[in-house]
Amino acid sequence: MRSLEGKTALVTGGSRGLGRALGHSLARAGARVVLVARHFEPLAEAVGEIRAEGGEAHAVVADVGERDAAPAVAGQAAALVGPIDILINNASTLGPVPLRLLLDTDCEDLTQALAVNLVGPFRLTKAVAGSMVLRGGGTIVNITSDAATEAYPRWGAYGASKAALEALGRVWSAELAGTGVRLLTVDPGEMDTRMHADAIPDADRSQLGDPAAVAEEIVRLVADPATPSGARLSAAVPPRAVSAPSEALAG
Repeated sequence: MRSLEGKTALVTGGSRGLGRALGHSLARAGARVVLVARHFEPLAEAVGEIRAEGGEAHAVVADVGERDAAPAVAGQAAALVGPIDILINNASTLGPVPLRLLLDTDCEDLTQALAVNLVGPFRLTKAVAGSMVLRGGGTIVNITSDAATEAYPRWGAYGASKAALEALGRVWSAELAGTGVRLLTVDPGEMDTRMHADAIPDADRSQLGDPAAVAEEIVRLVADPATPSGARLSAAVPPRAVSAPSEALAG
């Protein structure tokens, strides 16, 4: 049997990059998948690809950084596939690019990074965790970054939001202990995505990880009941040669 047969999964930032790859990997593992993103066309393409492979996938158009998005997203997802077993808070924003020094960062840009990268996951976790507790199980995954633990110049807004997300995850894990609900914080490493290209345009793409391989590793961690709640985990994979840009998985 496939490792996540019968499970339901909600993935934010699902139209490209790691989120899109996660949709494929979760569906191949047997999960019924709901992908969330701001723009319909690439989201519909991602869903169509999964369905063409024989998986079940659905699209919900929403901006997780908006105040009222979480209850609507959770409600639509549950209506489509049933109560959510796996939530992956993957959607993120870098803020304005080229990346700026903190002295040049507008307060509004920091606020937006926190809204998408921190407050959005908090609200969505609140929207699904209660049902998970009542059912005695569930897994919530927060996608983080080494910018949460390392002080990279010009990555201040993004790094601060991810550091706060990690702290929030540790508290969620402590408060949900004994309920059967796990909170995993996963660092995917540097990947060949459009987000990485936006941040570091001159990066050597041959030295970046494949989002599809990273997604497979994350799904393996989710499917393994021995993966401990509260842990900061790495899903980084060895770099692979890249011959041409992949817009389908750019993110």
